[in-house]
Amino acid sequence: MSKFNWVGFVACRYTSNKASRSSASSTLAILEIAVGVLALTVIIAVMNGFQLGYIESILEVSSYYVRVDNFPADNTDVIDKIKKLSGVRSVVSFKETEGIMRGLINGAQSPVVLRGLPSSVFSIDEGMKDQLKIVDSVVQSKDDMIATTNAILLGSELARMIGVDAGDAVEFISMADLFSSDEELQNSSFIVTGIFKSGYYQYDLNWGFINLNTALDIESAGETLTLGIKLLNRYQDLKAVSEIRGIINAELSEETIQKNNIAVSSWRDYNKAFFGALRTEKLLMFVLVGLIFIVVALNIFQAQRRSVLERSEEIGLLRAVGASDFQVRCIFTFNGILIGFIGASSGMALALLISTHIQKFFSLIETIVSLLMRCIYRVAYGSIASGADFAIFNRKIFYLDGITSRIMTSDIIIIYLFGLLSAVFAAWFASKRIARINPADVLRYE
Repeated sequence: MSKFNWVGFVACRYTSNKASRSSASSTLAILEIAVGVLALTVIIAVMNGFQLGYIESILEVSSYYVRVDNFPADNTDVIDKIKKLSGVRSVVSFKETEGIMRGLINGAQSPVVLRGLPSSVFSIDEGMKDQLKIVDSVVQSKDDMIATTNAILLGSELARMIGVDAGDAVEFISMADLFSSDEELQNSSFIVTGIFKSGYYQYDLNWGFINLNTALDIESAGETLTLGIKLLNRYQDLKAVSEIRGIINAELSEETIQKNNIAVSSWRDYNKAFFGALRTEKLLMFVLVGLIFIVVALNIFQAQRRSVLERSEEIGLLRAVGASDFQVRCIFTFNGILIGFIGASSGMALALLISTHIQKFFSLIETIVSLLMRCIYRVAYGSIASGADFAIFNRKIFYLDGITSRIMTSDIIIIYLFGLLSAVFAAWFASKRIARINPADVLRYE
């Protein structure tokens, strides 16, 4: 029989001894760890849902994973070689122009960024096709939204601002025409074939998509395009940037590269400030909610110190029969491991259950709170007020279709270790007092 088997046996007896004051403290510590793990996991999962939703909207709709700016439009052979790279998912050529969009029904105007895309863009770029939700259209398939030269796909907020629906006509005045010396403005007319919602307010308010050939006619100054490249793994962007630069340097002359100022950038560069802010926000949330575990660790520390004092006679007896300081300390540390394991495991299991059904969870809370508010109104005023219904998530306030959550394996591991190790370290440091106990002094009075 191993000499450490008795350590686990004694630790389990100490944990399960309901007559001891430390037993109540252990139960409370388990609940505290479970609540801390539950709260931090659910909060981070919801935050991931919001943040990744914004990030995916930006990457799939606007910035792409890698961009090649000012690329000569006639070098299709270079584009073909980029498409054949192992990590590349899709390559889309586009042209952007800015100006004013005006609805012909009421004459309302709003600034707009028009991006010209190939007519087959939705068959080429599945990510963009999935991200754009069509809320109104006059065509059967999303692939036909910008198939014709006078078709335009407008953001939902932009369509609302200028008062148009699918099938209505709109006019576009480019920024170059607005600042030109010509007295008569050159307007481009379009038929709204569809209205999209991306989930990102700025795109829905200021963006529209048209056929690439039409965009080239409007933006006549310049013979360059921008290449939007999406990868199988967006975190392999640095490797892709290096390979794409190698192809461009090998296929195009130095004069062409410098003349057009061809630049290759990744999503990290293009959205550095925004993504950095999201990363900082998540880190600060980890720290703030993680303070729960510091409080729990202090409670466990005090409970274990009290347990050492309560069991000083038993510790003295164990020391007298040959147990070392380390073995006796392992008893209390093992007790901390049990507390951390039970608390972290139960809290994480409940957190994963809530996170995977987050919409139902919030609906349940809203229903319970609304019932309580109705009861209070009924008792206090004798009737139920019209505003007695409670809503955590109000679509009129938040520009979101619903609350989403994303569970990331790395976050789960970190949070679980926080809960487990906070109890283990607290128990280990609390057991240092055992070294001060002298068996002879304790047993002299027994």
